[in-house]
Amino acid sequence: MRTVTTKQMREADRRCIEDLGIPGAVLMNNAGAAVFREIDQGPVGVVCGKGNNGGDGYVVARLALLAGFDTRVVMLTEPEDVKGDARTFLDAYRRLGGFVRVALQPRDVVAALESLADCAYLVDAMLGTGVKGEVREPFKTAIQSWPAVKTIAVDLPSGMNADTGEIGGCCVHAATTVTLQHPKKGFENSAAEEYLGSVVVADIGIPEVCADDAAWERLRESWQ
Repeated sequence: MRTVTTKQMREADRRCIEDLGIPGAVLMNNAGAAVFREIDQGPVGVVCGKGNNGGDGYVVARLALLAGFDTRVVMLTEPEDVKGDARTFLDAYRRLGGFVRVALQPRDVVAALESLADCAYLVDAMLGTGVKGEVREPFKTAIQSWPAVKTIAVDLPSGMNADTGEIGGCCVHAATTVTLQHPKKGFENSAAEEYLGSVVVADIGIPEVCADDAAWERLRESWQ
């Protein structure tokens, strides 16, 4: 199976959304739905950042809520900082009556994570593939305070470098990683295994040609 770097995955996304015209919101909803398929009971806790990884988490939260599960979202950013497709799915979740707890300061983050200790599943939707180097606050405290609950990571465990598999000081230990469309290059690093858990590769609707440069050029030529 093809593994991709962060740069290659970003370009595949761009080709799919900008050149083929498949909306990013469709891909995000597909991603969240793939993660939700790994959940069979509640309570469900979802810990979100502000980017697309968090947006996937809001999709999971919406689906869990609609399935009748006790659903709790911890947001590690100011709500107004959530933009684009992620904002769409955050708003949909909240309008359906979903609970969101905002935690920014270390003390509040610790308390928020402790409140999820009785969940059947936790979803790590904090940091995506663009993160490099040491994990910063408030994510560092969140990872260090993570309860001993079965955890599903969205795309990759927060704290892992997607290209190298190296850990930025701390990293979520996932029972399952639902990686989106393609496994990431860093997963080949044996040191990543203990954090990844079992890896599920989820088709979120990005055509294979988008990640194949030669095939993509042939396709583009056919449009002329």
